[in-house]
Amino acid sequence: MSDPVTEGIDASRVASWFSEHVPGVNPPLSYELIAGGHSNLTYRVEDKNKNLYVLRRPPLGQVLATAHDMAREHRIISAVGNTAVPVPPTVGVCEDLEVNAAPFYVMEYVEGDVLHSDIESALVPHQERLDLSRQVVEVLAELHSVEPQDIGLGDLAKREDYLGRQLRRWSRQWEQSKTRELAVMEEVQDLLERQKPSQLGSTIVHGDYRLGNMLTRSGRILAVLDWELCTLGDPLADVGYLLNNWVEPDEVPAGSSAPTLVGGFASREDLTRWYEQASGRDVSGVAYYRAFSYWRLAAIVEGVLNRYVNGAMGDQEDVDISVFKEQVETLSASALELLSD
Repeated sequence: MSDPVTEGIDASRVASWFSEHVPGVNPPLSYELIAGGHSNLTYRVEDKNKNLYVLRRPPLGQVLATAHDMAREHRIISAVGNTAVPVPPTVGVCEDLEVNAAPFYVMEYVEGDVLHSDIESALVPHQERLDLSRQVVEVLAELHSVEPQDIGLGDLAKREDYLGRQLRRWSRQWEQSKTRELAVMEEVQDLLERQKPSQLGSTIVHGDYRLGNMLTRSGRILAVLDWELCTLGDPLADVGYLLNNWVEPDEVPAGSSAPTLVGGFASREDLTRWYEQASGRDVSGVAYYRAFSYWRLAAIVEGVLNRYVNGAMGDQEDVDISVFKEQVETLSASALELLSD
């Protein structure tokens, strides 16, 4: 029997859609939520013959659950699937809200490990960690070598002034969501605007490129996941973001997950050198992009804090909001340090 009570899934209607659009599927289907939260929801779907699929839909309770986001993400993954960048093969997209009250798309299931934190990466054999480190850089350089126009993504977003657009967006976000005055955030914003480098070229930018968004096995990346923040713009933004998430064993993580904390992975210097070699790009100014990434994340975390403070996140008895405050302060201080060196 299919499971009729999986939250976010209208089991019978989704099964009918599968029967109509997915060759070889054999209902009944069972659904298991494998990634949730405030981002898009991801479900593992299994049919009677043990065939596996992945279904993605918007978060529950999202008032404006338009078809645009799911169709866009499906379009990006389908297009990138025609390159050497590993992504899960797409199966189909449903924009008909009659089926599941929200749009969704379906991919093939890729068996692999997601290294969310040092707990998972501690299980990666030492001899595989360096190989995986190199793969992370080579796949990113491969993504940045793709001409968006060649795979039908030339109109995905504006290509020029990526940093200018991002600075305007996140400074607006900070102004609207800040819960207190924090002079360091304004100081960092001012320095980012004054030190903004010229954009050299425009590529596909993943927007959230880190080990926690990859399926890996035996020192290889089997699939890059979570393309919802993907856009066109400055490739070094991805490099700066990756380096910030690449926490070395003697550091205190500025964010929430740090799979490289266990050691045995390449250093940031190795990653930078390998990317330079693989891409042919000058990354000597990457400290700016790291500072921008910290500042942007600080604005995002402040937004979460604001929602907790204003009761928009429901019951918060078990939530220590001081953790969010400290994280914003740590991130903004890290950004200032990089801009001041």
